[in-house]
Formats: sequence, structure tokens, C-alpha cells
Amino acid sequence: MDFWMLMGTALGLISLMMVMVWLYSIHLKNAGIVDVAWSWGFSPVAVLYALYAPGFPLRKALIALMAVLWSLRLGGYLFIRVKALHPVEDARYHALKEEWGAAADRKMLLFFLFQGVILVFLSVPFLLASRNPFPAIHWIEWLAVGLWVVALAGETLADAQLSRFKAHPENRGKICEIGLWRYSRHPNYFFEWLIWVSFFTFALGSPYGWVSFYCPAQMLYLLLKVTGIPALEAHAVKTKGEAYRAYQRRTSAFVPWFPKNV
Repeated sequence: MDFWMLMGTALGLISLMMVMVWLYSIHLKNAGIVDVAWSWGFSPVAVLYALYAPGFPLRKALIALMAVLWSLRLGGYLFIRVKALHPVEDARYHALKEEWGAAADRKMLLFFLFQGVILVFLSVPFLLASRNPFPAIHWIEWLAVGLWVVALAGETLADAQLSRFKAHPENRGKICEIGLWRYSRHPNYFFEWLIWVSFFTFALGSPYGWVSFYCPAQMLYLLLKVTGIPALEAHAVKTKGEAYRAYQRRTSAFVPWFPKNV
């Protein structure tokens, strides 16, 4: 398959998946499962590219493995979180439904489909690498693999530390400042962004790989300005008040760094 045929096939596959997930979310009365579907959706797309793109088999296997392992880990973590909270819906989606009123189901379908479109466009680094026929792995691709290992380990550790903190009833309502959370208010988001930097870096070893620069750039924008940090910070300030404001003053918002003495 050529580039656009593979992109179109991926878009059709993911759109169908999102419609099915939307229908299931109506049954559950919980739109939070879109986050799980979005994360897991990268796996079939990466496998599709690895199977049908005309690139070097080892390179296709490497980028597919990186995408699938990241996708399954993140989706699994989100699935456990959504399941633990159910039937309570994520505050972001609950607020959207209240804002949309009677049109909530229809608009949520468009939202789910839009998430699918974003997924496919973010998968371009996988496709570019999978189409590269050069019969050897470039040093920059090995560098990307190393960066990916660091990023995946960091994100996994940050999620595990937060889960362990929340598992203790005496920590209810308190701020997690253990491990990586002492150095960043959102270390999981930082390492998630680093994952996308590694995908982009891997794509740089292939023709037109530089085009996928928009992937880590878009993810950074979403995390810093849209669906990531702003919503969580606003909710944290609302529920934890001055304690969280003090945490904000002494702790880096994104990049892990030593806390300030304030």
C-alpha cells in the first residue's frame, strides 16, 4: 500500500472503533473510556503499518514494538483508573455533557471521531519509518530507542508512585510529593511527551521524517495548554486550596527539577 492508502485504511479502522466505543459509552453512561480507546488504538495502527508498508522488516518491527508496548501500558493504566472510578465519570467529560445538554450524545460522537482523527495523524512517525526500505538501522534510530526506554520507564514509575500514594486511605485529599512527584507536578505528562519525542527522533532516520515534528509539538501543546495540566491544576486548586498553591510555588509544573525553597 502507498502512504495515503495506509493512512486512509487506518482512519477508517479507527473511526469504526470510535463509533463502537461511543455506543458502549452510552450504555455505560461513562465517556471516560474514550481515553482508554485512544491509547489502545495506536496498537492496531502500528501493526497495520508494519504489515503492509514496504519498509525494512527490522525497522518496522522496532517501531511497531515501541508503539504497541507504550500503547498497551498506557491504555491498561487508564482502563484500571476508569474501572476503579466507575460509575463516576471523569469530571472533564461530565462537564462537557452538562454544557451540551440534550445534544450531548451527538456532540460526544463527534468528539470521539475527532479523537480518532488526531490518533491517525499522530501515527505518521510510525508510517514514515515503516516505509523506509534502507536495510540497516541508523544511529539516530537506536538513539530514539534508548530515549523511548527512558521515557517509558519514567512514565511507568510516575504512574506507579501516584497509584501507590492514592492506595493509602490516610492520603485521601493530600498532595502526592513522593518520588518523581517531588520534582514535577506532572512527571507522567513529561515522560509521555518524551515518548513522542522518541517517536519523532526515530522517524528522523527515514525520508521526510522531519515532517512528524508536529507530533511532539502538538502533544506538548495539548498537555500544557488544553486537556492536560490546565484542567488538572484547576481541579486541584479547587479541591486542595492553599496546600496545592504552595505545591505549585515550590515544584516545577512539567520538567522534573529541584524544588524551590519557598
